[in-house]
Order: sequence, then C-alpha cells, then structure tokens
Amino acid sequence: MRILCVGRVTVAVCSVALAAAAQSQPQPRARDLGVPFDGLPGPLNAITDVKGIEVGHATIISGAGPLEVGVGPVRTGVTAVLPRGTKSTDPVFAGWFSLNGNGEMTGTTWVEESGFLEGPVMITNTHSVGVVRDAVIKWRVRQGPPDASGYWWSLPVVAETWDGYLNDTNGFHVKERHVFEALSSARPGPVAEGSVGGGTGMICHGFKGGIGTSSRRLDEKAGGHIVGVLVQANHGTRGQLRIAGVPVGRELTASTPRGGDTGSIIIIVATDAPLLPHQLKRLARRASLGMARNGAISGNGSGDIFIAFSTANQGAFDPSRNVSVTMTPNGQMDRLFEATVQATEESIINALVAGRTMTGIDSHTVIGLPHDKLREILKKYNRLVEQ
Repeated sequence: MRILCVGRVTVAVCSVALAAAAQSQPQPRARDLGVPFDGLPGPLNAITDVKGIEVGHATIISGAGPLEVGVGPVRTGVTAVLPRGTKSTDPVFAGWFSLNGNGEMTGTTWVEESGFLEGPVMITNTHSVGVVRDAVIKWRVRQGPPDASGYWWSLPVVAETWDGYLNDTNGFHVKERHVFEALSSARPGPVAEGSVGGGTGMICHGFKGGIGTSSRRLDEKAGGHIVGVLVQANHGTRGQLRIAGVPVGRELTASTPRGGDTGSIIIIVATDAPLLPHQLKRLARRASLGMARNGAISGNGSGDIFIAFSTANQGAFDPSRNVSVTMTPNGQMDRLFEATVQATEESIINALVAGRTMTGIDSHTVIGLPHDKLREILKKYNRLVEQ
C-alpha cells in the first residue's frame, strides 16, 4: 500500500498520513485482543488464504480543517481484489446478492446472466464508482488480449460505500492513477486492514471502520477447502454492536458520529471449493448472517451488497469447446455456509479493531474502537480469551 498525499499538505496532514501508514504495519487483530470466534482460520486468516487471490490498496489522505469541495480534506481510496491475480485473464464462477439495495455494485447483471466474474472486484467511495469502472476497463485493455469473442469490451464489478462524513466525497479525488495503483500493488499474503484503500473514510457501528478480512479452513472430511471473506464495513449503529455475543455497543455509550443506520457494507466471499453460480449466490446470501451476529439489521439507508466467487474449475470459460466442471453437492454445502458466516463475522470485527481514530472534513472525528475497553467488557461477560 502507498499513501498518496495531494493538495494542501500541512503538519497536521503529515501526522494523519503517518497514522494511516501505520495501518500497513503489523498490528493487533481481534483474536490478538482475546475475542473468541468459532471455526478454524487459514494460515493468514485472510481472503488471500484462497490460493491465487491478490489484494491491493491505494490510500489517499490530505488536508485538514474546513471542507473546501474539490480541495479537501481527503480521506478516501480504492481497494482491488483479483480472484486469480494480476497475471490471469481466466474468469471465475460467481454469484451476487443484495440484502439492501441503497448502494451500487456495477457489472452484476452480467454476473447474474453469465455466471462469471471476468475481472477484479473493486471497492471505493460512492461518487468514485464511475472513474474506477472506466479505469479498470483501460487497465484490462493494457493487461491482455481481447476477450474470447475477439472484442475489447468489459463490464467491471465496482462497489461502493459512502465516506462523506470524513471525506470531500464531492471533490472526486479518486483518479485513474489511484485505480492503477491499487491494481498494480495487489499481492498475495497478509492484507492491510482498517483505514486503507476504499475503507479509508468509512465508519462501522459508530467507530472507525474500513477494510477487514478473515478465512475459515474446512477439515479434510469436508474437502479441506478454504472460504475467505473481505469486507468494506461502513454500516450499523453503536447501540447495535455485539462482539462474541456481548452487547459492546450498549456498554460504550459515548455519542456517535452519525445517527441511524445510514451506512453500507460490501462483502466479498471467495472459496476454492468447486461451486457453480447458483451455489455461489447461496453462499453470498449467508454473509447476511455474519453481519447479524454482530448486531446489524441492514437498515433502510444501508447498501449491503455481496458477491461470491470460486477459484475452482479453471478454464470453464473457454468458448471454443464443451467443458466439464465439478461441483460440490448441495447436501455438502452446510460447512461452506457455516464458514462464510464465521469469516464474515470476524472480518467485520477485524475492520473495527484495525480502525484508528481519524479526523476529516470540518474537524469531524471518528474514534477507533478502544481495545482496552473492549477487553474489559469481554471479561465482564466472561467472554475474554486470555492470551
């Protein structure tokens, strides 16, 4: 991840940028604080535990003080998730689901029709969807040959959540170069969480939110498959928040930065299990239950949109011949459903734990979830796992 400081750079801005840079450094995650979760995570406890997946961020932070549209302050960015990495043009089977549609995820009508995801999944702020979509098309033209039909055409999947409480969202600060930065920086391995990429200016359950990720590994009897989840969490209210079944939000009663459930969440579910598009839609639906474990209700003003894909069945997109594919029997999907729910729940809490206090436009400040108080509350309810 690279932080791009543009516009009015002051001492205050430099301190903000340094705080954001810390997001890419090793830091505690939810399990490190003693939060108990069900299920067995993969080695990285991240979506990149699914072999082949790469994730990249471009984080844009500049300015401080009063809002000046077009100038700043800026607290935004772009996140890229590539199902088979930057070198592959092989599409993956996919399915999507909208729990509440006050949001946007482009390209999903073709995902629904074709059953394939033909490029990366991008996440940004609400008013930057267009520029990100256009930049992805240009990137794909540069990246490789035309599609199998011989034409240069693309319907990219770009999703959003609104960051206008902290960011000059009407200033259109996400540019083509930031999209290229997120794509070119995509790597396997650990994933930066919190106020990075598209999650830079996001708020979750009244605390600083953003990017979070987790994974679950099934036992060998269930195929040994991996389910990975990545979220851009910008949803929920303080009073709703539950962590490991504990009403943490009600215990932390300080004022919240905005009223009502007016945010959104984008959830990406990935697996190496061989699933067909209709099964992946079923998997995407289960992300809703992971949200609910943490107390979210998917309010009227929330855009809660999910996409799931499988990295199995390589070459299934080949239009030149009949292809054979494998699928997991529906009767064996319960473990995958369970893994999705568990990894979604933990991804959201990881986003909260990684979030650090941030000040944005008009000196709006959103505090990070206080780690010490979280541990105290979990201990009070006998839910703390001592390290």
